[in-house]
Amino acid sequence: MANLYLDREAWRRVKLLCGVDEAGRGALAGPVVAAAVVFPPWLDIPGVNDSKKLTPKRRNELFDGILAKALGVGVGFIPAEEIDETNILQAALKAMRYACRRLAFRVEPELVLVDGNQEIPELPWPQEPFPKADSSSLSVAAASVVAKVLRDRYMVQLDQTYPGYEFSRHKGYATRHHVERLRRLGPSPAHRRTFRPCAEYEPVEVHDIEIT
Repeated sequence: MANLYLDREAWRRVKLLCGVDEAGRGALAGPVVAAAVVFPPWLDIPGVNDSKKLTPKRRNELFDGILAKALGVGVGFIPAEEIDETNILQAALKAMRYACRRLAFRVEPELVLVDGNQEIPELPWPQEPFPKADSSSLSVAAASVVAKVLRDRYMVQLDQTYPGYEFSRHKGYATRHHVERLRRLGPSPAHRRTFRPCAEYEPVEVHDIEIT
């Protein structure tokens, strides 16, 4: 379970604390997805932790509880082609900015806790970045769960568009199976063409993708 240290320290200063995190930064395909979450002060949800430390089943169980108890949730989504146009760091920061701004339609935060070592550009609210905040903040850990669940669900849907890559199996990450499929088929429109090994292979048209 995530340590509540950062939240408790922040709740002594503000009431509307926002935690923000992203998922998919290291994948070879699909979007980078960010989420921003605001909980009522001093709330605790047992079991919420950095999404990478939870099983898919547990993440999905916690997802509904997070949405039910949050004062507001915002989501940002940056597709693969835009990641290639800039870079993954800028895309991740942009996704987090979108998530925070969409959250503000429901509730405007007084402070934003960011998982990472730098602030999100162009946000009007005070920010405090912390490396590995998803292990020290319930709000950030909840954001990581929301982002991961939504991204995984998107990759399962993407598997229906490009079934030869079996995105529902590896969610776009560089597993041995995914790299083998990539070598065999070439990168799809959903792949990040500037990432290795995607850049090493010729892209394919949708109608040329082998479904076996």
